[in-house]
Amino acid sequence: MLLILLAYLGGALTILSPCILPVLPFVFARTGQPFVRSGLPMLAGMALTFALVATLAAVGGGWVVQANQYGRWLAMALMAFFGLTLMLPHLADRLTKPLVALGDKLSNKAQASDATTDSAWSGARASFLLGIATGLLWAPCAGPVLGLVLTGAALNGASAGTTLLLLAYAAGAATSLALALLIGGKVFSAMKRSLGAGEWIRRGLGVAMLGGVAAIASGLDTGLLTRVSTVATAGLEQKLIDKLSPRDPQGDAMRGSGAMMAGGAMMSRTAMTGKGPAMMAMHGAAPADDALPVEGKLPPLTGAVDWLNSAPLTAAQLKGKVVLVDFWTYSCINCLRTMPYVKAWAEKYRDQGLVVIGVHAPEFAFERDVGNVRKAIKDLGITYPVAVDNDYAIWRAFGNQYWPAHYFIDAKGQIRHHHFGEGEYAQSEQVIQQLLEEAGHKDVANTVVSAEDAKGVQQAADMGQVASPETYLGYERARNFASPEGQATDKARSYTVPSQPALNQWGLAGNWLSQPDQVTLSQGMGRIVYRFHARDLHLVLGPGKDGKPVRFRVTIDGAAPGTSHGTDVGADGSGTITGQRLYQLVRQSGSVADRTFSIEFLDPGVQAYAFTFG
Repeated sequence: MLLILLAYLGGALTILSPCILPVLPFVFARTGQPFVRSGLPMLAGMALTFALVATLAAVGGGWVVQANQYGRWLAMALMAFFGLTLMLPHLADRLTKPLVALGDKLSNKAQASDATTDSAWSGARASFLLGIATGLLWAPCAGPVLGLVLTGAALNGASAGTTLLLLAYAAGAATSLALALLIGGKVFSAMKRSLGAGEWIRRGLGVAMLGGVAAIASGLDTGLLTRVSTVATAGLEQKLIDKLSPRDPQGDAMRGSGAMMAGGAMMSRTAMTGKGPAMMAMHGAAPADDALPVEGKLPPLTGAVDWLNSAPLTAAQLKGKVVLVDFWTYSCINCLRTMPYVKAWAEKYRDQGLVVIGVHAPEFAFERDVGNVRKAIKDLGITYPVAVDNDYAIWRAFGNQYWPAHYFIDAKGQIRHHHFGEGEYAQSEQVIQQLLEEAGHKDVANTVVSAEDAKGVQQAADMGQVASPETYLGYERARNFASPEGQATDKARSYTVPSQPALNQWGLAGNWLSQPDQVTLSQGMGRIVYRFHARDLHLVLGPGKDGKPVRFRVTIDGAAPGTSHGTDVGADGSGTITGQRLYQLVRQSGSVADRTFSIEFLDPGVQAYAFTFG
């Protein structure tokens, strides 16, 4: 109920967003007509259409997105035609005569209004059809609340819950528009009475409708207005999220790359789907006593697009084995830092009945490439089975929420323990030992492994020094962007870096194409600058579509990093991007302080995704 309320309030705030402007003329075109028979059906059609299309599109239905594009063009043609009828009643009278009969069929109670022009559009059914067209055209700004809902839909699939949340969001927007329509109708009626300007108002609405069609056709609603809107309402939406769905500070600290960021808001996917088979607290440590509760059953491990290092495994095949299921993705820094322990457990307890299964659930598009995953597990030295869960089938079956996530299953196929995020490795290993003993294995070791000698990105973070958050560079989830030009959407733009970025601000220099989940250097040389505070700085990078290596040079406070260079950088700051992965660029050797990081790319085509720190 809290999420439904949150979605409703987020939708209601849409009225404050500039991106609602192209839709307002379509709404106000119904002023002067009975609200119950005209305005209300239109808003209902708009809300229902948006909820349906957004549900299907959010879960990756490419055909839905393509069909919606055709629907948008048909809707724009319809709205443009309606705008012309408002502007040119005499011409409209001739054009609409063939449609009058159709209009009468659409509404049994069609009312004549102002001129014959309106007869084809009068009545509740006709208004509902106009609402459907408006719903196809409406592209609400993806602020924190809508981003949270859409991200949940993408990860958890189409469901009644997803549609209900989107419907609540649309209902909130419809409520705001209904109030605006009621107030606007009274204002227009007063103007008609006092000024006798009904015909001019009518024509003005027609001009406004054509302007709305032009704005939508040119992409203004999803481009400039969306960016302005995010600035206008994100703060209010974030306060709602924090109030109704407060964050767990401990959880935030451990999620890192593993948490989906939606418009700046941390998202709990359990709240979106209800609890899965593992009905558990967010962050579990081994119980104080020896009794490990039964938290659920191991779900079917079906739905993976491929299995690496093994033939496909099923829950039935694993009966009699103690199983550790590790959800991870190869560019997630938190996952990489847990990897030395998971690999050590797989090796240490393999002969005593432990089976470790990695479930690779991608965050970025390039992590869906099975070839990239295969290379990553080879580079990381992973020899246990890995299920490539590109469609999040296993993820959803577990009701999982985070990267990394560890589920511990006993020999009876029961989930007995879980752990989300980094840390508590000794407790997790003790759970493995206890489950092996329960399964009847003798002489189970009671020592625990240590990964103090882990190197590079797999070394534990110095969390006491981390004052910079994970930062996405694609415009959908970007925060603290400080280049004076402002971040464009889906187009190339020349940028200049901020002269004095504040802590955790970042900027671009050069010609960059900004896309939803990445920025791409379009031509020539370019630079990314970030003011950070942490021992380690990582950046998820990849070469261009042609796969050619990209050379780069790193500086810290304007100088070569020297002994503070990361594992993917030389002491002089030089390095090369050869694949799509996480690169460690800084590991400070001395005291940790606020530093200005800069990476200059000497070749075009580089793709940059997200900063993480440790």
